[in-house]
Parts: sequence; C-alpha cells; structure tokens
Amino acid sequence: MADRLLTVQQVAERLGTGVRFARRLIEERRIEYVKVGRHVRISEPAVDAYVTANTVRPALRRLRGMA
Repeated sequence: MADRLLTVQQVAERLGTGVRFARRLIEERRIEYVKVGRHVRISEPAVDAYVTANTVRPALRRLRGMA
C-alpha cells in the first residue's frame, strides 16, 4: 500500500502548528514533499522523519560525588 499523502493543513494539525509554519518547512525544503500538479502533499513517513530528526533528547545530569 502506498503512503498516505497529507495536505499542508493536515501536516500543520499533526505537528500542532499553524499552516504558515508547515508552508515555511516546505519553502525552506526542511521537509520532503510531493508536487501533485500545483498542489503540495507530504507523506506521513516524511512527517515522522521530520519529527524524529528534530527531537531533542534530554541531557543526562551527573550526580555530585559520582565519578
């Protein structure tokens, strides 16, 4: 089965942002997208890859007195 293609609005909702931010990701080519005629669509795996690539892991704190 082919990956589902999302609209810019759907991507914004999935990321919890506004449409403007999603459009900026496309304009700056920070997320992979597909042109369907004059429409832009983003695959679900591309959204997942963007989230994974921009996930910041917590820093491990060192305990005092421990070597």
